[in-house]
Amino acid sequence: MTAVVGIVRNGRVHLGADSAGVSGWSLTLRADEKVFRNGPYAMGFTTSYRMGQLLRYAFTPPEPTGDLPRFMVTTFVDSVRACLKDGGWATKNAEQESGGQFLVGIAGRLFIVDSDYQVGEPHARYAAVGCGADIALGALYATTELPVRKRMQVALEAAERHSSGVHGPFAYTTTRKPPASA
Repeated sequence: MTAVVGIVRNGRVHLGADSAGVSGWSLTLRADEKVFRNGPYAMGFTTSYRMGQLLRYAFTPPEPTGDLPRFMVTTFVDSVRACLKDGGWATKNAEQESGGQFLVGIAGRLFIVDSDYQVGEPHARYAAVGCGADIALGALYATTELPVRKRMQVALEAAERHSSGVHGPFAYTTTRKPPASA
């Protein structure tokens, strides 16, 4: 299920997502959005609504400090792991923990957190996750001249058109612009 897209532009991170909740051949259009803000962070999830609910309502994200990639890989991910474990959602298999996949925007930068808790930052300054990710990425690549919101809409509509696990309506959020010193 899902297409979540993220774009970095002018010091802000913009996220958009569909509303599909998919189980087998069943589709439910959910009112609880897959993109949201939690403190200074914008987040957009795939994998599980339960994980998204924990990130939105139970997770108290730490304030970013120091080198941002180092912070994301250590302090931020450690806090996410603890939240998912406390919420009964994280899994452990052969001593390896796993969670789910989501996008995170903070301080004008976009990160992908994968199910093994690795953190990546796309060089292209845009990303997509979920079953519609490849389709959305193609649309994001081909629409660099469009305004951000239209670009996200085109990417999500392309994913909806060509992936059975993606369906509107679409929701959007953005981070606050970081201070000039950031």
